[in-house]
Amino acid sequence: MVLVTPESATRGLHGTSSPNIFPIDETHSDMVKFSEGAPTCDIVLGKLREICLACQEASIDGTSRPKGYWMVPFGRNRDFVGRESILAQLLERILPDADQDDCQRTAIEGLGGIGKTQIALEAAFRVRDKHPDCSVFWVPAVDGASFENAYREIGRELGVEGIDDDKADLKALIRAALPRKVVGSWLLIIDNADDADLFDSLLPFGYNGSILFTTRNHEVAVMLDIPDRNIIPTTEMDTAEAIMLLRRGIKESQMQDTTSTTALLSVLTYLPLAIKQASAYMAKTGTSTTRYLEHCRSSDKRLIKLLSKDFEDQGRYKTTKNPVATTWLISFDRISQINRLAATYLKFMCFLAEKDIPLALLPPEDEVEVDEAIGILKAYAFLTEREQASYDMHRLVRLAMRNWLEENGELKDQASFTLQRLYQVFPYPKYENRDMWLRHLPHTLAALEFRDTCVNKRISACLIWNVAQSHVILGKYQQAEETYRETVKLAEMVLGCEHPDTLRSMMNLATVLNYQGKYVEAEQIHRQTLELMERILGLEHPDTLRSMMNLATVLESQGKYVEAEQIHRQTLELMERILGLEHPDTLGNMMNLATVLNRQGKYVEAEQILRQTLELMERILGLEHADTLRSMMNLATVLESQGKDVEAEQIHRQTLKLKERILGLEHPSTLGSMMNLATVLNHQGKDVEAEQILRQTLEPMERVLGHGHPTTLICRASLAECLRFGEDASK
Repeated sequence: MVLVTPESATRGLHGTSSPNIFPIDETHSDMVKFSEGAPTCDIVLGKLREICLACQEASIDGTSRPKGYWMVPFGRNRDFVGRESILAQLLERILPDADQDDCQRTAIEGLGGIGKTQIALEAAFRVRDKHPDCSVFWVPAVDGASFENAYREIGRELGVEGIDDDKADLKALIRAALPRKVVGSWLLIIDNADDADLFDSLLPFGYNGSILFTTRNHEVAVMLDIPDRNIIPTTEMDTAEAIMLLRRGIKESQMQDTTSTTALLSVLTYLPLAIKQASAYMAKTGTSTTRYLEHCRSSDKRLIKLLSKDFEDQGRYKTTKNPVATTWLISFDRISQINRLAATYLKFMCFLAEKDIPLALLPPEDEVEVDEAIGILKAYAFLTEREQASYDMHRLVRLAMRNWLEENGELKDQASFTLQRLYQVFPYPKYENRDMWLRHLPHTLAALEFRDTCVNKRISACLIWNVAQSHVILGKYQQAEETYRETVKLAEMVLGCEHPDTLRSMMNLATVLNYQGKYVEAEQIHRQTLELMERILGLEHPDTLRSMMNLATVLESQGKYVEAEQIHRQTLELMERILGLEHPDTLGNMMNLATVLNRQGKYVEAEQILRQTLELMERILGLEHADTLRSMMNLATVLESQGKDVEAEQIHRQTLKLKERILGLEHPSTLGSMMNLATVLNHQGKDVEAEQILRQTLEPMERVLGHGHPTTLICRASLAECLRFGEDASK
């Protein structure tokens, strides 16, 4: 039944080749009764969208073209600062006409919270400002739902037929729609592209288009076949940018202390999200940067509490959490799903020092699996690689990971696991294996902060013992004393007061006290230890002999030379018989005996013993061993006592040069050699050089040993004497 003629229905266009005529198998009456979802209705809506799209492409007279599509879910960030170098790189690459022979792909990669989304947002606005005809589409890839929703909205805006079908292949539809000429040039921004499974080979392609990704995962950028030149790494802000960002959020009066402000930015690792969060807290509470810095430095627990506070940020997705402490959990959850070993390593490493973590320190696994696990942690910027197979861990990631372990009840077990691994790899510190334990020392110190959570107290005690011995070798006697006191306390609690390990801890504590000039307490502990060792271990046990030697040394320090010599001779006789002449302990006792002989004016015998000792030490221990160097210094001192200043000076200079290279400029033994060299120079009338060396020695000696240490007092007195002689000479 014909209600109207075709000419009337098409307003006279019937019979022409007009593209605007679409036959529909419905009556005029039924056409206006369409309900959504009806098959014919979908056809009509699709055609209407195409007509609207064509109208946008050209004005009625076809002479002008309107602006492109703008589908970005955020307003412009008026607080955006800096990042000009990154933006310059982006704008060279992301414009559709940057490569007329390809659909350009570019990626911004970096740690969560580093500012990738905000950089991409600013880039989008700059593209719109300079190229209004370029359409910009924004797709959040936070999860599958957000990705599909954004694609569906783009399809609706473009009038893509079938886009609202529940079974529609959205990726295929958008892939087909964007290259059409009616869309014009376009930029597609896929934000948070951390899961490559969300988008596959069906990404849009068109010579009129360009795609920009932001991702935390470098591996995603590689999987997307983005050339390295188009992968733009995003690092922390520089100081000027960070200050500008902080200033946008708080009042100038809250930033009056510039030193505190700079220090705070350093604590926050110049991370934009952390700065934004801190400024939100300070703006809300009126807190100054000085006060906020105090909170951050008071404890790691308080710092992570501050970084866990949520805050309003219009430039972030409503479904994501803002706090710095939680922003990386998205990445950690993803890592846990795709690589168990990577998650295990992250849990392990968060108890270590953040810098220079050796690969050999990690729990051993198959080499291929290790490479893959480390590769994932590097890809998410949780780790950065150094030379010599070692890595740095981001400080705030480290704190956030520990916080997560605590909240999930895993802190105790994981800390115990880390300490157990350190116990396996940390060797007993000696001069010979110094390179190895020096690399492990900062990580052991960091992990021992959690020793109270360790189930196996013996493991903690052994690690603390090794740390204490490390401090002794490094000349850090105050730290060594504190650590040895703890080992004594732990050993008494775990092993008992008369256990050999407890007695060794007591002996080592007394030795360190002697190094610091605390002679009375050192002698008291040495006598107590020796009495127990003789009764429990026997007179001829090596530990007992070592205890005898140490007691004699502290007696010598107090000027009790006769008793010291007597004990040294008795000990030497036993050591030669039991340990042998060439044992390091025997050689050490020979050197100590010669020193006490020198104190008493028995120079000939002292020199004879020291020359013999030095010859044996050079052959057995090596020229660069600390005991060998100490023997050289003692020989030079004995020669000086006999007026053999030229040879003494020569040996002192050789010893000092070796100590500076091996032990360091501020090691107590090095400082002692400097003072001894100055003394022998003074004896020869070389007052100017002697004074120069003593001035150079006194300041670090006061800092390292303390103003009241006996050696410091001697150095100060020597300098005063040198100055007095200089004045007399000038007169």
